[in-house]
Amino acid sequence: MSPKAPPGQETEQFWREFLTRGQTSERRARRIFKRIPASPRCLICAAPFGGIGAPLMRVIGKRQSDQTPKFCTSCFDFLASHHGGAEIECSFLFADVRGSTTLAESMSATQFRALLDRFYTTATQVVFDYDGGVDKFVGDELVAMFYPLLSGERHAERAVAAAVALLRATGHADPSGPWVPVGCGITTGLAWVGAVGEGSHTQLTALGDTVNTAARLVSAARRGEALLTVEAASAAGLDPQLERRSMDLKGKALATEVVSLSVGNKR
Repeated sequence: MSPKAPPGQETEQFWREFLTRGQTSERRARRIFKRIPASPRCLICAAPFGGIGAPLMRVIGKRQSDQTPKFCTSCFDFLASHHGGAEIECSFLFADVRGSTTLAESMSATQFRALLDRFYTTATQVVFDYDGGVDKFVGDELVAMFYPLLSGERHAERAVAAAVALLRATGHADPSGPWVPVGCGITTGLAWVGAVGEGSHTQLTALGDTVNTAARLVSAARRGEALLTVEAASAAGLDPQLERRSMDLKGKALATEVVSLSVGNKR
């Protein structure tokens, strides 16, 4: 990331410009970084911290940050120096391991951690493959953002494609079934996106009803299923004739119209 305003002088206009346009050189570099095999990598720019690409990344100032290992030094420094954000149109993908409590009971703690590590690695790669950004992992849940800086104007389409790819990557299309059961929730709409926190807790995050609705949708999704708001389905260019249903989501005053996409058998 490269700052476009002096530190301390960031405005909503600055952040909106950055999040919706950014720099073509940044997008081009990210496309290259994500193809270099290595894990872990920066959750924003996809710079690898290990493998054959790590020495080159260190030369250009993208080593793993000492402050927070999920970012490279340049991305972390940008966020730490440029607090603020803006309300923009973007899309969100939440993916959750279904029945994780039952899974944990059936294996050792070490085996369960290995399973989650495999899920984290797979989900991160899928999100990067479809030009999204990983906001965070919360327990057994992925929170990913797709916004114009990373994903272009077709961010909803990229989020939906990433959800389907993740369900396939976790084995839901396999005759033997998934190696980990996953459900997804996808929304598109306005959200506040920006840098929050202090010191090592600085992060890029998103806030608002669009984010909260995605969290509610993923909790209602069955394994192998992606639940989308009709707004997300429309923005992604899905067939308007797809079946819709009305769902009462926890904490929402009004029913939410959703579209369901499935990979394999839902149970």
